[in-house]
Amino acid sequence: MPAFPEDIFTEPADVDPDTLANLGPLRRLAGTWEGRRGIDLNPKADGPERREFIERAVFEPIDPQANGPQLFYGLRYHLHINTEEEAITFHDQVGYWLWEPATGLILQTLAIPRGQSLLAKGRAEGDDRIVVSAGRGSTENGITSTAFLEYAFRTDAYRLELSFNPDGSYSYVSDTTLVVRGRSEPFLHRDSNTLVKVAEPVPNPLMLLTVGAGRA
Repeated sequence: MPAFPEDIFTEPADVDPDTLANLGPLRRLAGTWEGRRGIDLNPKADGPERREFIERAVFEPIDPQANGPQLFYGLRYHLHINTEEEAITFHDQVGYWLWEPATGLILQTLAIPRGQSLLAKGRAEGDDRIVVSAGRGSTENGITSTAFLEYAFRTDAYRLELSFNPDGSYSYVSDTTLVVRGRSEPFLHRDSNTLVKVAEPVPNPLMLLTVGAGRA
């Protein structure tokens, strides 16, 4: 259990409004990205299926967020994935990436429109890698699912590794451990892709107001 202050109500004073300047290892994620060589390995009735996919990822800076004395800077994100052969959405995901400068903590929230959400935590590992994870049953970095998903495709663990590449792109490997009803062994559902930046981010709303008022 980390050591928390006795005063749980007083928020930090003189918070810098410039989120992009205070994102730490998340700064390189800010912006819009596209990747066309994603690989998805998922379970099907007759065995694992391998699909290639196209991905667009948007990471937008949000205003600083405080839980009393705890301060986060972050990005709101949206991932949209489809395939070359189908126009329908293959995967849609929203959430936040958060950075706590005081402790080095990194959080990822994730929600998908199939009745599942999670909170993953981790840290930067060197200058070029971020790893976060979540586990079923945890109240600190846990996973919640509908009753059907718990019954048929129970998610026991989640791990995401992001790597920033020398050419300015970033790559990820997402591993989700599933317990599929009727199968004797857990299934490792893996997604991976490399994305390139196609647009720079717009500053967070508070920063835009500050610049407009001439206080930056």
